[in-house]
Amino acid sequence: MIAVDTNILVYAHRREAKEHPLAANVLARLAKGPSGWAIPWPCIYEFFSVATNRRIWKEGASTGQQAWAQVEAWLASPSLVMLSETNDFPLVLSELLIRPRVAGPVVHDARIVALCLAHGVEALLTRDRDFSLFPELSTEDPFAEL
Repeated sequence: MIAVDTNILVYAHRREAKEHPLAANVLARLAKGPSGWAIPWPCIYEFFSVATNRRIWKEGASTGQQAWAQVEAWLASPSLVMLSETNDFPLVLSELLIRPRVAGPVVHDARIVALCLAHGVEALLTRDRDFSLFPELSTEDPFAEL
């Protein structure tokens, strides 16, 4: 199963992003495909925060209604699995959090990795290089060729 990080969700939603066409295509293929794909719930929260942030999108942040409509569109995919905490999540997370360079914003990334590992995710689609701190989870940058 492939999971999708916040930055890919944002690019797929924001048409003015140069990465939009590719990100939208990637998500459309996942959503329409027969294989399961995943979004960690914290990535939905972060997507909503970024998409509606007026400081980031000076020419017009998404409204709450627009951002939630996008989330609902993703949730409508029958092959989507939403990743949330499992019974063994604290154990998985604690092993990631105690690493020397895991502090500040990287704690959020550790949580995403722990969710993916707890659910058996094979790879995370992301542009975030901080995930390299967690070699247990393979990452793929769909924009590497750009």
